[in-house]
Amino acid sequence: QVQLVESGGGLVQPGGALRLSCAAAGSIFSVNAMGWYRQVPGNQRELVATITSGGNTNYADSVKGRFTISRDNAKNTVYLQMNSLKAEDTAVYYCHAFAFPARGSSQRLYWGQGTQVTVSS
Repeated sequence: QVQLVESGGGLVQPGGALRLSCAAAGSIFSVNAMGWYRQVPGNQRELVATITSGGNTNYADSVKGRFTISRDNAKNTVYLQMNSLKAEDTAVYYCHAFAFPARGSSQRLYWGQGTQVTVSS
């Protein structure tokens, strides 16, 4: 079983920065794309950023130029550096990963438990 363990959320003032981390642990053969979504109560979960195992990235227009996604393949860990945070970035941030739990298995989508990011003065 693959678990995604997130850390790094919290309360920050507008204009501040936070760094989220998400480590894939457990029985893992390989990890493909990883990324982050976020969700505000009452709204659908929305894409924030994704990164392939080869390092290709994709960002939501709302975070381009402010957020940077990166990963350490050796550690099966993805990071989200969030700068110039705004009140509208407040949400629960969820890590996701496409991974093969074992050699010969099917690729599966896994989700983290979510970490709260609150941007407020």
